[in-house]
Amino acid sequence: MHKLWAAARKEAQLLRRDLGGLAILFVMPLVLVITITLIQDSSFKSISQLEIPILIVDLDKGPIAQQVLDGLNTSEAFVISEETSEEVAATLVRQGDYKMALVIPEALSEELEEKVTAQVATTLASFGLEEPTDSINDFQDSASKEIKLYFDPVTQQAFKSSVKNGIDKLIAQVESKMIYQAFDNELNEGETSQEQSFSETPFITYREITAGGTFAAGDHTLNSAQHNVPAWALFAIFFIIVPLSVNMVKEKNQGTFDRLQAAPVSYATLLGGKAMVYILVCLIQFLLMVLIGRFVFPSIGLPQLEIGDRWFVLFFVALCAGLAAIGLGLLLGTLAKTQEQAAPFGATFVVILAALGGVWVPVFVMPPFMQALSKLSPMNWGLNAFYEVFLRQAEWQQLLPDLGLLIGFFLLTTGIAILYHRKQQRI
Repeated sequence: MHKLWAAARKEAQLLRRDLGGLAILFVMPLVLVITITLIQDSSFKSISQLEIPILIVDLDKGPIAQQVLDGLNTSEAFVISEETSEEVAATLVRQGDYKMALVIPEALSEELEEKVTAQVATTLASFGLEEPTDSINDFQDSASKEIKLYFDPVTQQAFKSSVKNGIDKLIAQVESKMIYQAFDNELNEGETSQEQSFSETPFITYREITAGGTFAAGDHTLNSAQHNVPAWALFAIFFIIVPLSVNMVKEKNQGTFDRLQAAPVSYATLLGGKAMVYILVCLIQFLLMVLIGRFVFPSIGLPQLEIGDRWFVLFFVALCAGLAAIGLGLLLGTLAKTQEQAAPFGATFVVILAALGGVWVPVFVMPPFMQALSKLSPMNWGLNAFYEVFLRQAEWQQLLPDLGLLIGFFLLTTGIAILYHRKQQRI
């Protein structure tokens, strides 16, 4: 044990001599998580949480236009401006001043009401409840009315679909109300009462329930803080393999490692000393990231990272992830012969693991082959474990598969490093 502490003390002194490099290990991940979270925050919000500038050209001035305007205002997702000219609205959208322009054609409400009345009369006449008239067929072959939607060329397809579906729903409500009213007027000869009128209250409603939850009351869905803090904390933790492997190569090139080999200490003990120091660095990195999410994010308009009473569980997940990263760094430092081999390969490999693990792009949107490949990334195991804690309030037994993979990865990579070193020594 004394030898292990001595090896750890030696490694700590090496880190202390490079205060600039040590500061980068702590400061750069913090800058990264704040920057990425600010950029990605809007993509984690629903459309109802955004305020998108749009133009309305109301040529109808009827109930349909009013219903659409009321619906858009109720959603609180849009900043609505009105314009009288379709050409001007199209130009403003094309210039990027507005994300969308909605043009409601003339006489839309009036013609829809007349068509609904004719269709209702046709239906009643087919049952013999009303004599057919010439006006019934007036709208059978009438041209459909067209609501125009002008979109900014940079607008994503998901936003276009969401807006079109919302407007379809609003207009369908108006049309249904007109149909109910037309039946009331025809069947009751214009005399309706509260008991006779058709109910406008929907029979089928929806209630959204998230299977899982967060620690605080309120939002129960993945937000930018819950994704980016653990994701980029993992990225920072795994990036530790670069300074760790480079320092190991330096020791070999400067002869320090040869002098250590002359002492009565095993290679496993030397690696253990490095692991003790760098696991402390990983945990400090994670603590700083969590504190940023808890106290800095709310002050800059980002969602607060909710942790509740699961601090110990989160830090144990971070400990297992740190061990996996350190094992990879020890293996790379053992195999590499020069710093030029260790540094570029380590940095590139971490980026690849992050891409596969779902740090940048969620795994579920990847092609099936990449989804299967992502299961080989230690970052994916760590991110899944963090999601279990943050979103699903998982118990220990639910975390064991991912934590077991992380610890097993550490043991495997460290074991390979020790065996490779022994083989080299025999040669």
